Amino acid sequence: MAWLCRGATNRWHTPASSPASPSRRRAFFVTARRLTRSRAALPILAIAAIGACVIGMLLGAVPFSPGAILSALRDAGAPDAAIVRDLRLPRVVLAFGVGGSLAVAGAALQALLRNPLAEPWLLGLSGGAALGAVIAVVIGLPLGWSVAACATAGALAAMALVYRISVVAGRRLDPRILLLAGVVVGAFTAAVTSALLVVTDPFTFHSATIWLFGGFGRSSWDLVGHFTVVAVPPLALLWWLARALDLLALGDDTAATLGVDVERTRRLVIVATSLLTAASVAAAGVIGFVGLVVPHALRGFVGPLHRSLLPAVFIAGGAFTVLADTAARTVLRPAELPVGVVTALVGVPIFAMLLRRTLR
Repeated sequence: MAWLCRGATNRWHTPASSPASPSRRRAFFVTARRLTRSRAALPILAIAAIGACVIGMLLGAVPFSPGAILSALRDAGAPDAAIVRDLRLPRVVLAFGVGGSLAVAGAALQALLRNPLAEPWLLGLSGGAALGAVIAVVIGLPLGWSVAACATAGALAAMALVYRISVVAGRRLDPRILLLAGVVVGAFTAAVTSALLVVTDPFTFHSATIWLFGGFGRSSWDLVGHFTVVAVPPLALLWWLARALDLLALGDDTAATLGVDVERTRRLVIVATSLLTAASVAAAGVIGFVGLVVPHALRGFVGPLHRSLLPAVFIAGGAFTVLADTAARTVLRPAELPVGVVTALVGVPIFAMLLRRTLR
């Protein structure tokens, strides 16, 4: 009986002098800290996002007081109701949705390619979507569903070309080959887009160029509806694939051993990110660095598990884009900067600091 008690003690209570005990304690405390931070992250990010949306409603070419905003939202006959309800509010909602979608697409691509520098532009998705949208504008198609459909077709065609290049190289869906093929396809679509803009009339050239830099100047509730219809299904699909993304980040062999159909999951992720990128480009043009900086910044705070990471980056990406759009509307008031310029000016130094901190 004494021997059995000693065995139970040794089995369930590791002595303090055991070499494995400190490492186990450290692993336990690290895991506990990560769980605590991930649980606290969403409420904190939600509060910050609400604050960003409030700032976006208050500031702009015509600043409003909080009382004026509340009055316009309550009463459709208020003096500022038309501006607040039909211009300012849909712009904030669209900016939040586009920024969140780009951040989710970036997080999914980073897990897929196991590369923290991956984003929709890197695989040629943004370039393909922009080319499709520019073709729609140049040939005179009406704005709305037609531009969104052409942008979606352009993103999927770009991804199909990237996939075809990787097949020809003999390394189907290899992350390194996909990255190289994406850079090539992105350069090609940019060249074709520039050629189309050169031969078009000056008015179309100016409007398309301003739109390509990214912006929410033509926001409306109809555009919000178009974007929502296209963006919600791929967002739900990526949420459903969260566990598969966790395993893919560990490597193809590990994911396959644990039951993940690697090639099928990659195809689904590529289609979902293509749709998100196309919806964002059709709604607001090309906006860079959101899908790169936001997931990279939050992964160390929230943790690598995509079940908690994807909602966090959606909220943070939306808040970041709303603030960028607010800055674009107010810095050179009454003129307006392209939002893509603001996100690049803010995103580059932030990403440089994050990269330096990671390499320490």
